[in-house]
Amino acid sequence: MRELKTFYFRTYGCQMNELDTEIMVGQLKNRGLTRVYEEEDADLLVFNTCSIRDLAERKVMGKLGKLGKSKKRRPIIGITGCMAMAKKEDLFKKLPHIDFVLGTNNITDLDQVLTEVLENETKSIRVDDQFEENLDYLVANRDDKVKAFVSIIRGCDKFCTYCVVPYTRGQEVSRSPESIIEECKILADQGYKEVTLLGQNVNSYGKDKPEWKCLFHDLLYQLDKIDGLERIRFMTSHPCDITTDLMYAVRDLQSLCEFVHFPIQAGSSRILKKMHRIYTKEQYLEKVTNFKRIAPEVSLGTDIIVGFPTETEEEFEETMDVFREIQYSVAFLFTYSPRKGTPALRWKDDVPQSVKDERLKRLMELHNSIVSQQRLAMLGATTEVLVEKRLKDGKYKARTRCWKNVVFEGSDDMVGTLQMVNLQSYSHQTFLAKLQHMAQV
Repeated sequence: MRELKTFYFRTYGCQMNELDTEIMVGQLKNRGLTRVYEEEDADLLVFNTCSIRDLAERKVMGKLGKLGKSKKRRPIIGITGCMAMAKKEDLFKKLPHIDFVLGTNNITDLDQVLTEVLENETKSIRVDDQFEENLDYLVANRDDKVKAFVSIIRGCDKFCTYCVVPYTRGQEVSRSPESIIEECKILADQGYKEVTLLGQNVNSYGKDKPEWKCLFHDLLYQLDKIDGLERIRFMTSHPCDITTDLMYAVRDLQSLCEFVHFPIQAGSSRILKKMHRIYTKEQYLEKVTNFKRIAPEVSLGTDIIVGFPTETEEEFEETMDVFREIQYSVAFLFTYSPRKGTPALRWKDDVPQSVKDERLKRLMELHNSIVSQQRLAMLGATTEVLVEKRLKDGKYKARTRCWKNVVFEGSDDMVGTLQMVNLQSYSHQTFLAKLQHMAQV
C-alpha cells in the first residue's frame, strides 16, 4: 500500500471553507501526516473549493487541469468543498487524474476515504445531501493564535434564486449551544482573544431546534460571559432574520463588535423579489434605521450583485442611492454570473457583460469615495485595536472593532492584546497609527 507522509492544502472561498480546512488539517495531522506549503513536496494534494462564483470554479478547474498534464511524480489528489457537491461524479469525468471527491457534509470521512483510496487503489466519493452535526471541531488546526473561526450553524434555507449554497451546503443545522460555549471557553483558555461565529445565515441559529430555547441573541449573551474572550464577531447575516433583540445585543454586549454584515444584494424591490430575498427595499431600510437608532455606533457591510437578469439602468441607480444613504463601510461587490442548478439559470442573462462591468466600476468608485471620507473623518481619533501579528517590516498589524486595518510601531509582547492607538494617516485601506497606552493585556 502506498504510504503518505506529507500533505498540501489549498483553500478557496469563504470563512466556512477556511474553518473546514482547519478541521481537515487537524484530521490529517492526527493521521501522522506533516503539512507542507509547496505542492512539489506533498504526497497528498487537497483543494477545498468554492462554487459561489463562476470565476472561483474556473480557477480551480484550471489549476487541477494543469496538474493532470504534469510529468512529475503523481501525488494523491482530492477535491473537497462546494464544487465537490455541485459537480459530484462529473469531476472524475473532467479530471480523471483526481482520486477522491469529498462533499461539504462529509469532511469527517476524510481519514476513511484516504484509507479506501490507498488500500483499494480506487477512486472514492462521499457527497451526502444532509449534514449531521457530528464534527469534532476541537481537532481544528489553526495557524492564527489570536483569532479563531467557530461554526454555529451550517446550510441555508433561504433559496435565493442566484445562489448554489442551499444545494452545496444543505439545509440549516444548528450546533448545540453547549458545544459552542465549550469550544469558545477552550479557545479563550488557549489565549485566543477573538472569535468569529460562522454560518451561511447565523441569524437563523436555533430556529431548527426550538426545544433548545436558544436563538442567536441568546447564544451571544452566553458567550459574552466567557472570561478572556475580548471580541465576538459573526457572519454572514440575512436581513430577514436580524431581530431587534440582536440590535440590543450589539448595543449592550461588551465583547460583541459593532460591525454587522447586512447584505442587501440589490436596491430595487423588483429585483429583490426576483432574487427571492424575501424583503423589499423599504423593509430593509426600515430595519437599518431601527438598528442605527438602537445602536448608533454600528457599522454596516453589504454584498451587492449588479447586472442581475432584467436589471434596468434605473434599478441599478436605486442600488447606488441605497449605497449613498447607508454609507456602507465594507462592501463585497460582484457582477452576476449564472450558476448551474439555480432557479435564475432559467432566465436569460440579458444584461451585457460590458454593462455589468461598467455598473460595477461605478459602484466601486462610489464605495471607494465613501470609505475615503469615512477614513478622513476618523483621523485624529484614539481607538481600541486588537494586535494580530508582527509584519515583515517590523511594524504590527491590528484591527479596530469596526473592521478597520491598523499598522503601528509596537513590540512582540503586544500581539494578542488590546491597545489604544491614535489614527494619524492612512495608506489605501490601512490606517497608520501611533500607540497611546495599553488598554488590556
